[in-house]
Amino acid sequence: MRATSTALTPHRAAVDPLRRADHRAARLRRVVAPAPRVVAKSLESFGGSNAASSGGSLGRRNARRAHPKIVPISNARRTVAKNVVLQDNDVEDGEDLTALDANKPYTPPHALPGDPNSPTHDKFSRHHQDLVSNHIVHQISAEPSTGTLASCNRNLALEMVRVTESAAVAAARWLGKGDKMAADGAAVRAMRQALMHVDFSGRVVIGEGEKDDAPMLHNGELVGTGVEPVAEIAVDPIDGTTLVAGGRNGAVSVIAIAERGALFDPGPAFYMDKLVVGPAAVGHVDITRSPTVNVHAIARALNKPVSEVTCVVLDRDRHVGLVEELRMAGARIKLISDGDVEAAIAVCDPESGVDALFGIGGTPEGVIAAAAIRCMGGEIQGQLWVRSPEEAAACRAAGMDPMRVLRTNDLCGGEEVFFTVTGISDGDLLDGVNFHDFGATTHSYIMRAPSGTIRYMKTYHRWKDRMAQTNKLQDSLTGGGAFQL
Repeated sequence: MRATSTALTPHRAAVDPLRRADHRAARLRRVVAPAPRVVAKSLESFGGSNAASSGGSLGRRNARRAHPKIVPISNARRTVAKNVVLQDNDVEDGEDLTALDANKPYTPPHALPGDPNSPTHDKFSRHHQDLVSNHIVHQISAEPSTGTLASCNRNLALEMVRVTESAAVAAARWLGKGDKMAADGAAVRAMRQALMHVDFSGRVVIGEGEKDDAPMLHNGELVGTGVEPVAEIAVDPIDGTTLVAGGRNGAVSVIAIAERGALFDPGPAFYMDKLVVGPAAVGHVDITRSPTVNVHAIARALNKPVSEVTCVVLDRDRHVGLVEELRMAGARIKLISDGDVEAAIAVCDPESGVDALFGIGGTPEGVIAAAAIRCMGGEIQGQLWVRSPEEAAACRAAGMDPMRVLRTNDLCGGEEVFFTVTGISDGDLLDGVNFHDFGATTHSYIMRAPSGTIRYMKTYHRWKDRMAQTNKLQDSLTGGGAFQL
């Protein structure tokens, strides 16, 4: 019987290190891939035809020289903590992920297999380098170079949806209970607490609630963790506090974010005459003209008869003449008791069934709505509406002209504008908060003006499951009944 030898043949000796290297690379990919701070890209997408055609480590080293911030995935564990949050499934069309900072030269890891500078360099480690280098990590400095909103891209908008969700859930607990002040206070506290955990330096420039002495995030209040980027925010924890108190539809929680100096400061002007149209009617209306002329212009822009144009108007005594004129013109009227921010956003949604918003509403709501309209491609025009000679004098003292027509970019300018809205009660735009045995579900829109992206998000909040697990753990440790639901 011929004895079998356990020594590796030359062929197996060459293959096994490659197999081990391949398994090691696969294991590293499994470790790094779920991390939210890195984006995996193939070498060919960065190295071009030269890197793809070279077939060896030379082409890949050339790719690293062209992009000095690209590092092999085997070194990713040491660099994950320095990367910003950037998911490859959140990359949008037209955005360049290869714009890397080339100020710092690429430094090869000291003990990376296959590194010519490494004392362990040999022909097997060169094969290992070829395998590992096929999967690279796009690294971006965690410190923004400018401190502007452009440096944080889409991530701040996604973080803000947690803020409006928190306020919406807190407000929804007071739905139909008849206490609008308690509902507003709960939403404000929840929004403020959530804002303090967002990594940015924010300053409140629109704090809804001042005109009716409601609880509010005060104008000038600083929020966030205090790091860059720097931004201004306009908030309305509840747009439609009366709707929440009465258990009616259409209440939402909103927040708008823009660059410093981009949001209009209403100062002493609490009210504004507004005209809002969707993308198809942009440039066809003029608030200085009569509602009859404008509604006919909207009908022509939408290519339908005036009898099919639906106009949203707040149900107020001051709008009796406006409603009568729109009816005489042949338009359909939808009266709402509160919540003209939700109505203004719905005008820009072709599936909402409303085509325009007319009438006088809050100036803070107009600024907040302008941020959403910027993201959705619609148009808002407004003129400050003063209620007394004293208010007119205060506006002029603040440098405001009540006769000036304020357009979309006047109310919300700048290049970087983000907007999030979460439904509190069911409405034309969004469903409200629904409570379940596991927690709650919320429905939100997240919008970005730079890309025009509008995301719809349905979120399941399973806090009761976590609380139940906490109770079980507490019971097992103490034998008592602490933290009972």
